[in-house]
Amino acid sequence: MGLTQTAGDAGLQLVAVVVGLGLAIILHEVAHGWAALYLGDPTAKYAGRLSLNPLNHVDLFGTIILPLVLLISNAGFVFGWAKPVPVNYYNLKYGKYGPALVALAGPATNFVLLLIFGLLARFTADDSALPILFLTIAATNSILMMFNLIPVPPLDGSKILYLFLEKQPDVVIWLEKYGMYVLLALIIFGGGILSRFVFEPAMYLVGWVVGH
Repeated sequence: MGLTQTAGDAGLQLVAVVVGLGLAIILHEVAHGWAALYLGDPTAKYAGRLSLNPLNHVDLFGTIILPLVLLISNAGFVFGWAKPVPVNYYNLKYGKYGPALVALAGPATNFVLLLIFGLLARFTADDSALPILFLTIAATNSILMMFNLIPVPPLDGSKILYLFLEKQPDVVIWLEKYGMYVLLALIIFGGGILSRFVFEPAMYLVGWVVGH
């Protein structure tokens, strides 16, 4: 089964994208919460954000508006995000590494989901719609993982970047203040950059797991 087969049935494709995006962003955020709890911060737990109830994680723009706009506009890709899990970084163990470990828990979860659904697509017979469903879910998780590793706040990659900017607090402050605008500009105008550093590596990973 090749990657191009995911464009087969529009209805199934839409269902697969919705399911894949829902799993990807909800488990991504829950993973942040569990990692924070393990490292000593119960804020997400007390806020009810360790739940798998989708309603607890919906962000109006990132979970609903942006994915719908990308679907309706036939952008060729779909991604989004859930409401960020609250974390009190002062409660975390391991000093400056605590925030980075919490941040990495989200993409790591998406990588695990990529492996699970990619392998299911690889070993499921082609005589059903299941390989398309599994492949699309795997691709959605792969894209979300790579997208979140971009080192721009509020994405998870920024917490990794901050490990190298501890002696440049002015740069961190600037990024925290203007990071969202940088990200929106990247989404709107940086198609080539996203293609090279997000979508192409993401689909390469999917192909590697699926065996194509």
